[in-house]
Amino acid sequence: MKIDKWTRIFSVLLIAFTVFISLDTFVISSAYQNDATELNMELFESNKNSEADSTYNADETESAESSEPTDFTSNSEVIYEESTSVDTNSVDLSSILGAAFDSYQDENISINMYETNVRDTAVYVADIKLGSAEYLKTAFASATYGKNVKAKTSEIAADNNAILAINGDYYGARESGYVIRNGVIYRDTPSDNDVLCIYADGSLQVVSASDYTAEELLSQGVWQAFSFGPGLLMNGEIEVGVSEETGKAMASNPRTAIGIIDELHYVFVVSDGRTSASEGLSLYELAEYMKELGVNTAYNLDGGGSSTMVFKGELINNPTTSGNRIKERSVSDIVYIG
Repeated sequence: MKIDKWTRIFSVLLIAFTVFISLDTFVISSAYQNDATELNMELFESNKNSEADSTYNADETESAESSEPTDFTSNSEVIYEESTSVDTNSVDLSSILGAAFDSYQDENISINMYETNVRDTAVYVADIKLGSAEYLKTAFASATYGKNVKAKTSEIAADNNAILAINGDYYGARESGYVIRNGVIYRDTPSDNDVLCIYADGSLQVVSASDYTAEELLSQGVWQAFSFGPGLLMNGEIEVGVSEETGKAMASNPRTAIGIIDELHYVFVVSDGRTSASEGLSLYELAEYMKELGVNTAYNLDGGGSSTMVFKGELINNPTTSGNRIKERSVSDIVYIG
């Protein structure tokens, strides 16, 4: 009887521990804390107005050992170049995509929205032209960097008065991968994923975390850094293989990507998938399509059930995790225009 009693106690404790670990990993939210000191922005500020290098050399730097995040707050703000009117002479995607189904226009921001079909897949393209990089922004769910801190893309967009928003890299689903937002390093632990760097001048570059530390990226003028990937296009050429995938993703999937055509001219691309009405795209098909749009540098953000596009407060695509119902998945962060 004693053995049975202790066996039952052990079993109850084991089950309780397993439930706690599962809840802590996937459900219980908590803001990450750190004995933060003021982030040293001097080196960043001395470089932030310089143009980002179009190439990088893996032999120039060595990857440093991972360390705790540098800081979680900063009173420093980037000084963007003075906003100019939108460049109307930039590439016009209407010649490729036809008439826009919706648009937004002011003196600093121009957005044209398109819907098309690619390989039996519904694809939504936001053609974005900005007068300054200051209108390309990022935001955390609940304005908080933390574990299991999540909200729907539409909710984060509304909280930040976003005109246009897509889901980000869902940093909270991983324990590694650089997280730099608004010139602040939140996580400096590298991962095997490609890193998307958005510089203070608005340029985009995809690099390997093995070639740079987060501090080095910051010193080079990186204002935002995402760790999901892979990079889809570099210098206008496809960087993914025909059968390449990320994580455990299926070949045909809902997808979210960001790309740049030329100076301050971006595209957000989101595809539906996993339904009979929309099959989804492979990474190669996504890269191939963005090349057709004239994109120079493109990067794959979190996809699957996370893939979401919101414009002027309205859900544009049909997000789904299982294909059985259309529903937004809560995510850690967004990229937005506002």
